[in-house]
Amino acid sequence: MRPTTLAKQEPCPSRRARFVRGAGLGLPIFLGYLPIGAAFGVVARGLGFSALQAIGCSATVLAGAGQLIALKLIEAGASVLAVVVTTSVVNLRYVLFGAAMSPHVTGLPLAGQAYLAFTLTDETFAVNIDDNRKRTADAWSMAGVGAIAWTGWVLGTAVGALAAGAIGDPTRFGVQFAMPAMFAALLVAQAEDRRHVSVAVLAAVLAAVLMIALPEPWYLIAAPMLAATIATVVDR
Repeated sequence: MRPTTLAKQEPCPSRRARFVRGAGLGLPIFLGYLPIGAAFGVVARGLGFSALQAIGCSATVLAGAGQLIALKLIEAGASVLAVVVTTSVVNLRYVLFGAAMSPHVTGLPLAGQAYLAFTLTDETFAVNIDDNRKRTADAWSMAGVGAIAWTGWVLGTAVGALAAGAIGDPTRFGVQFAMPAMFAALLVAQAEDRRHVSVAVLAAVLAAVLMIALPEPWYLIAAPMLAATIATVVDR
């Protein structure tokens, strides 16, 4: 009787390996956050923030668009209440992102869920939801994505805040195009068929139309929500 040959099983990757894999997935986010974070640091220093205050804000908030909008409101002389309300409304989209991610983190301890919620941004959501769609994501890989994104944002802010005098006006380097370019790259990576491309084009058209009637950032919030709603109804 011939001995039974057992199939060779691949060893399960360690937690460290999964975390490093996630950090690798988030590397484009890191590179995109560096110039935008630097721009935030420069503008914050120009408005009277100390370097430590600017860095602390990015380290504890991690909300690129919200932070930049807050600076614009502060520069315009808005009240603290106006800044808080406006940035809260702008960041309401994270409630939807969190709801979409919740089925993938139900088995995690509360501390792990809180960490992933803290590092949830537009870009980390896009990377993690795409990785979950491929069934290759887990808690440690998502933690790696969040860690590298946080590092890029805080490091960029630190560079801008500490070298504000030498950098001057960051827009002369074209840093304002870094975020749109990163979103475009994420869209290309996630668009699997014509439906996805059609929804993206629809959102862009709606944003251009709503720009006439709505102030920033309301048209940017309304356009993708309206496009997603239309796509859902049509698909059904």
